[in-house]
Amino acid sequence: MPVREDLLEILCCPLTKAPLKLAPAEALARINERIAQGEVRYESGAAVKERLEEALVTVDHQRIYAVRESIPVMLIDESIPTAQLGSEIVSLLGAGGGTK
Repeated sequence: MPVREDLLEILCCPLTKAPLKLAPAEALARINERIAQGEVRYESGAAVKERLEEALVTVDHQRIYAVRESIPVMLIDESIPTAQLGSEIVSLLGAGGGTK
């Protein structure tokens, strides 16, 4: 079940206060490939081990927040900085997805 639109309207990045949008499926697929290879880290430095079934991304495409069981995980230490993902994936994050 996707994040409810009314919830998406009030959420923002707890670090930068940037608005959030849903991450496009194609971007999530590419990120999940990198997660499976052990190449993605949270802000805390720990390796991301769980696939992203759904995620929110800041509208400036700088940070990703996982959504688990329809609940956004809005913890800075568990956010995923996008700089580590490469320009191709960051570009995909800008394509599609709902906006605020």
